Amino acid sequence: MTQAGWPARALRSYTTRRLASAVLVVAGVVVATFVLLHIVPGDPAQTVLGEHATPAALVQLRHQWGLDSSLPTQFGRFVSNLVRGHLGASYFYHEPVTTLIGDRIGQSAALVAAATLFAVLISVPLAAIAASNHDRFPDHLVRGVSVVGLGMPSFWIGIVLIELLAVRLTLLPVGGWGTDLGTHLESLVLPGLTAALAIVPILVRSLRVGMLDVLGADFVAAARAKGLGETRVLYAHVARNALIPTLTLLGLNIAFLVGSTVIVEQVFALNGLGSLLLDSITNRDFPVVQAITLVLATSVVLINLATDLLAARLDPRIRLR
Repeated sequence: MTQAGWPARALRSYTTRRLASAVLVVAGVVVATFVLLHIVPGDPAQTVLGEHATPAALVQLRHQWGLDSSLPTQFGRFVSNLVRGHLGASYFYHEPVTTLIGDRIGQSAALVAAATLFAVLISVPLAAIAASNHDRFPDHLVRGVSVVGLGMPSFWIGIVLIELLAVRLTLLPVGGWGTDLGTHLESLVLPGLTAALAIVPILVRSLRVGMLDVLGADFVAAARAKGLGETRVLYAHVARNALIPTLTLLGLNIAFLVGSTVIVEQVFALNGLGSLLLDSITNRDFPVVQAITLVLATSVVLINLATDLLAARLDPRIRLR
């Protein structure tokens, strides 16, 4: 095999192995979710019909939903439907699960995208300031703020931002989704900042360490000798070469954001997948919980895979064997 053909083949082999492991992870999540939902106390039929439902009505509804079958039979039916792309209908909302998820997934995806954007815009300048002022006051300040930020829960950050920017300064809406593109973007600022600030401390610390390692490299000294400004050196040379480890960490935290939107959506009254998931767990709506869990697990696996492949693409030193 030629040397030029090896990277492409290695990348294909690596991608194939990662996709295979991703399928196993998603399958494990599906099995675990199904089992946990059915062993936790609670009756979906009782939840839907109410506490005054007659025993005959409960038996009839359980039979209609197939809940009177054994767990292996129910699981086999679920997997069979899943292979055919049929996620079932909601017990509580009486709508196809795909319709419910389709109506809500846009808000969750927009929230994750906004949080990722804010996290990058905040982390890179802070890490650059800290690295360029190593062991001086700005560096200590950035590190101190990062340590404090690690201990702040998302819901508390959200409440503080609402109090300062929405209630007192009235700059942004308190919550909700809005009615058009402009109000949608406004409504994403506070929840996006809230979700971003939960991961910014981790990204800043990682990128700062990477930039400190790169600052002593010969090519940085050469760039300065050419007369390039310190800002251009930091962002065009240092940050770019220190980004690979932080990129992997960013991918992991984007995956974390996918799950953490449950809390943020509740704080800011967003009707995304997180809110739907919590409501469905409360209502014992098995099809919806299973479908959302599958969507979230698949999203996390694909984000991690895309991050690894991008890092391998950007850095030829990464071995894909």
